[in-house]
Amino acid sequence: MSEAVVLLSGGMDSATAAYEAKERGHEIVALHTSYGQRTEGKEYECARWLAKDLDAADFLHIETDHLAAIGGSSLTDESMAVGDATVGEEIPDTYVPFRNANLLSMAVSYAEARGAKGIYIGAHSEDFAGYPDCRPAFFEAFQEVVETGTKPGTEIEIEAPYVEWSKTEIARRGLKLGVPYEHTWSCYREEAPACGTCDSCTYRKEAFERAGSEDPVPYAGD
Repeated sequence: MSEAVVLLSGGMDSATAAYEAKERGHEIVALHTSYGQRTEGKEYECARWLAKDLDAADFLHIETDHLAAIGGSSLTDESMAVGDATVGEEIPDTYVPFRNANLLSMAVSYAEARGAKGIYIGAHSEDFAGYPDCRPAFFEAFQEVVETGTKPGTEIEIEAPYVEWSKTEIARRGLKLGVPYEHTWSCYREEAPACGTCDSCTYRKEAFERAGSEDPVPYAGD
């Protein structure tokens, strides 16, 4: 059984990717990062629970507060308000500049050190509509970086299994896999209850509704 490093944020998408990796026969090695986001405590709690449920071989928690120091995102800058869900082609203010490159770089270091063969990330089509570092071309380019920048003989594949999927398709897949979504957190604003109106909450609620299921996390006003 080969190891796979999973970028386990504690959210719905990363959790589904983790259970996908396990379904494919990998032993899970979980990497969780706190980068100054508003809900980092709740996300950490969820990621720890998921890693235990997955019987992960290791759980590595890394503080990446340089992303908060750099700023430029409403997720890390308290002076910026997290807006409600909007439809459009502009990059949302919740975009953390080049975050996935930072996270994947750490995941590659972790995988290379352990001899892990894969890295799983839960990015999907509704993400890359607004976030440039969630696009298929980004992951393809980063794969080339991995192959160029690791020691000879290293074989690490970046897996974004849902990159062409909608969030509804992810929800359906996760329900089939038995993902314990009650132990995931997606809200950008609050640690409890979820606000229900930010981009992440809105897309999550819609995904469960379209999948014919009920989201098990509590929302404000429920």
